[in-house]
Amino acid sequence: MTTETFEFQVEARQLLQLMIHSVYSNKDVFLRELVSNASDALDKLRLEKLRDDSLDADVSDLHIEIDVDKDARTLTVRDNGIGMSYDEVGQLIGTIANSGTATFLKELREAQDAANAEGLIGQFGVGFYSGFMVADEVTLVTRRAGESQGTRWTSRGESTYTLEKVDDAPQGTSVILHLKPADPENQLHDYTSPWTIKQIVKRYSDFITWPIRMVPEKGEGEEVPEPETLNSMKALWARSREEVSDDEYHELYKHISHDWREPLETIRLQAEGTFEYQALLFVPSHAPHDLFTRDFKRGVQLYVKRVFIMDDCEALLPPYLRFVKGVVDAQDLSLNVSREILQQDRHIRMMQRRLTKKVLSTIKEIKTKDADRYATFWREFGTVLKEGLVTDSENRDAILAVASFATTHAEDEPTTLAQYVERMKDGQDDIYYITGESRQSIENSPHMEAFRDKGIEVLLLTDAVDEVWADAVGEYEGKKLRSVAKGEIDLDGEKDEKAEGEREKQAEDYAGLLGWMREQLDEDIKEVRLSSRLTVSPACVVSDAHDLTPALENMYRAMGQEVPRTKRILEINPGHPLVKNLNQAYKEREDRSGLVESAELLHTLAVLAEGGQPKDPARFVKLVADRLERTL
Repeated sequence: MTTETFEFQVEARQLLQLMIHSVYSNKDVFLRELVSNASDALDKLRLEKLRDDSLDADVSDLHIEIDVDKDARTLTVRDNGIGMSYDEVGQLIGTIANSGTATFLKELREAQDAANAEGLIGQFGVGFYSGFMVADEVTLVTRRAGESQGTRWTSRGESTYTLEKVDDAPQGTSVILHLKPADPENQLHDYTSPWTIKQIVKRYSDFITWPIRMVPEKGEGEEVPEPETLNSMKALWARSREEVSDDEYHELYKHISHDWREPLETIRLQAEGTFEYQALLFVPSHAPHDLFTRDFKRGVQLYVKRVFIMDDCEALLPPYLRFVKGVVDAQDLSLNVSREILQQDRHIRMMQRRLTKKVLSTIKEIKTKDADRYATFWREFGTVLKEGLVTDSENRDAILAVASFATTHAEDEPTTLAQYVERMKDGQDDIYYITGESRQSIENSPHMEAFRDKGIEVLLLTDAVDEVWADAVGEYEGKKLRSVAKGEIDLDGEKDEKAEGEREKQAEDYAGLLGWMREQLDEDIKEVRLSSRLTVSPACVVSDAHDLTPALENMYRAMGQEVPRTKRILEINPGHPLVKNLNQAYKEREDRSGLVESAELLHTLAVLAEGGQPKDPARFVKLVADRLERTL
């Protein structure tokens, strides 16, 4: 048969060399690419046979076969699928030599980094050429189903490739790689090792529909053993729920997550229409120890037509659902799709929206039907889910519907915002909350005194994110979310003329003290006023309605953001003996220098009462010690 030699264009040679030497750091993916091509060829033959029953093609045992020859150092990936004609080999395998290569290379040179370059190459569709990463020479032998003559394509990946017609080619396609020497330092493994081949197939192609077979090594004096099937072919997400047992789902979860415990919930989703995909997601029963660390690997596994593409695909779920594990199998993505392309892809964004809504609706269903499982979920993942109240306004209502919070209404039973609203007292317009490090510390906070006296329910929020989401959400069903430690609080409801007159009298009586204390504490506070929220404690510090709280300030600083220090408001309790005596002393003494320390101590005690730290601990200790000494 006549052999024709073709020369790659200059641009094509450059592109091929870049593909071989620069793009893939993980050279194992060459086998993924070849197996995927073989799987596509089998799919096409099955479809062709269904459309044309007269097609002269054997479809009785469609499969992929991998052969290793250690002596010759060759690796062959063979399928008995649709195959290619002589012209198709020139068109399909010769894609790299098409006239658009120059334009493509221009885009490639303008790519900002290697990751973007890989993404562009993925769009170009030259996965077959990844074989040159591991081989000095690649030979392809193919015969299209229904035809009698085959084609051989050969190239060393340099300047030329050859095409020739052959008579003895079997139906389908064989890709023979003449392997380079193993070079572990450059991630070039020994691909004549059956163990290595098995590991790669298991990782990338385990759920391919067709059997991937390899003949085991023959021992001395033994007969040729039967081929071994390397892949499970169990694409559980592609099978109906009735066909799969819970145990099979749980085993897949454990394989994906490396978690030995069973998942809390399994979520299935199948989308059909213009963009088809299947998803099998799992909600774990325990939070991983590194869930809140910077290095936590989030995201689900991405497959395209049952071919593994990447672990930890972050684009498919938002960060606040980073605890979800699973598999998404898309039908219409490129095998070489990069993370950068995924972030910009319109279909990926549509998938993320639907997957997010499906996860949230499943959590809501758990909450409605199984209180114990919901309690487990919220204990393990409530804190991270609340991040979505800040970052995902589109799904904010859905997150609030499944969120629950500790409350003064019950010691052990959390409440939803809907339940809180149902229990609100007549005339109560706001939903009250308080934030802090622990339930015990905030329940004993001075800010809670009037609420406790009047029996008004307060949400007790102890997670760091609570400071942020409560401010971002702002209201629920028309009811404002109000911190009991911010702004002025009036719990009297309808105006009482007698109470109003009493407050006016107190304001007049304490006006001088308030102004004097404001001057003495000017470095630390911006206002001193009488409190309507204190019943037992002498004083408390509060933030202005629109100011950052100290906890928020510290959070922003921890993230590297510089925020100015905010002065707060000191509220004093006109009914407390200490405050009454201080006011009396202020009125009676012309020399008030001795009262300055009392004002300073009152302010520092208020800071301590809410869990803060004295500005100058040593000075505070000295002042307290001096006062104690005088009383003995």
